[in-house]
Amino acid sequence: MVLAIDHKLENLKTMVNFAKSKDAESEQIFLVNNISWNQYESLLQFWGDSAGIKFKYWEENLAIMSPSRRHEFDKKIIGMLLESYFFTKKIRFYPLGSTTFKNKILKRGIEPDECYCFETEKDLPDLAIEVIVTSGGIDSLNIYQGLGVKEVWFWQREKLSLYVLENDTYIKVNQSVLLPDLDLDLFTHYISYEEPFDAVLEFKEKIER
Repeated sequence: MVLAIDHKLENLKTMVNFAKSKDAESEQIFLVNNISWNQYESLLQFWGDSAGIKFKYWEENLAIMSPSRRHEFDKKIIGMLLESYFFTKKIRFYPLGSTTFKNKILKRGIEPDECYCFETEKDLPDLAIEVIVTSGGIDSLNIYQGLGVKEVWFWQREKLSLYVLENDTYIKVNQSVLLPDLDLDLFTHYISYEEPFDAVLEFKEKIER
């Protein structure tokens, strides 16, 4: 039997292994171009839901990221605070976490840090959240725009930035359209807490008043 070996794919797997081996406190982003859709899908199949690695794909450009401890801490507390808000306000939601969303025709693929559907479960999330500790790489908004995600939040340098999709273009806004009653100043304040247990309890007490 003769096996055709994709040397670029093998090199990518080596790069992913290297990224996974880094120190938990650091974060690395590797950018590779001229990656075919089949190579991208092969990487996803090979690594599956492996923790410690995230992929972004946009028009034959691939970003491989190994999240830091800080990145994972922030994304988790954002999720806990939001879900506390949903339960308190009786907002029906479907948490999809870091599910991979992709579109072969548009050559886009991404794994949000956290994402949610509201009211009913859908093929794509209504809200996607990205935590940025190390800047650079592929612009996530370009990917989300092609996928058609209604609202995207970015948490970077202890600041929350919101984008809403209008007429196939993202507009930066000061208040969530999906969650218009959420006090973003209060929400942002508790994301920055170093004690997540206290943050969630205090936040819940505030929004119950």
